Amino acid sequence: MDIEKEFEKIGGTFLTPSREIGSSLSKIKGFIFDWDGVFNDGRKSDDSGSNFSEIDSMGLNIMRFDYWLRNGHLPYIYIITGMNNHSASWFAKREHLDGVYMNFKNKREALQDICNNANIKPEETTFIFDDILDLELAQLCGLSFMAGRKSNPLMLDYVIRNKTCNYISGHSGQDHAVREICEMITGISGDYNRALELRIRFTGEYEEYFNLRNSIETSIKP
Repeated sequence: MDIEKEFEKIGGTFLTPSREIGSSLSKIKGFIFDWDGVFNDGRKSDDSGSNFSEIDSMGLNIMRFDYWLRNGHLPYIYIITGMNNHSASWFAKREHLDGVYMNFKNKREALQDICNNANIKPEETTFIFDDILDLELAQLCGLSFMAGRKSNPLMLDYVIRNKTCNYISGHSGQDHAVREICEMITGISGDYNRALELRIRFTGEYEEYFNLRNSIETSIKP
């Protein structure tokens, strides 16, 4: 299967050829996700957090499982959000992500803290984002993937002209951009069918991964 063509069919845009993304993914040790506009449409109110989808959750889980199959250890996974978002922290705890950085307007500071705690370098991280305030971090990380959105053509033009990220999803946050990006990552760097089949059968490999994943205690930094 030609992964690049398959994702271009659904509207994805590769600003970096997939083979180069694959080479860079082999060096990645951590994945950092923005929350609002990535896992959802970005809407929120004063007294509630923004939601997430189980469809995205499964994509993240398969990507994580595939990484473990290939490397023998889990990748670091963090969420950074500029708000105090209860949904983000609840999701992270349920999925046993490594941590959530809430109320971080300066995401560079969160990246530095992540790298210090995990003993990794910025170029060993991948950032999944959606908007203007994320562009600085997108350029600091080794790889960055943007959740696409038709309502900001001028920003898209800027990102494309300046090659600010490596891939722009064909789907927006509310239409499961996380699932698309996670499948793209797994398809380029790993063996999607193997991970899927082992998950379907809940094999010993998946059970070992699942128990290891569930041993992680999520750190919440307000």
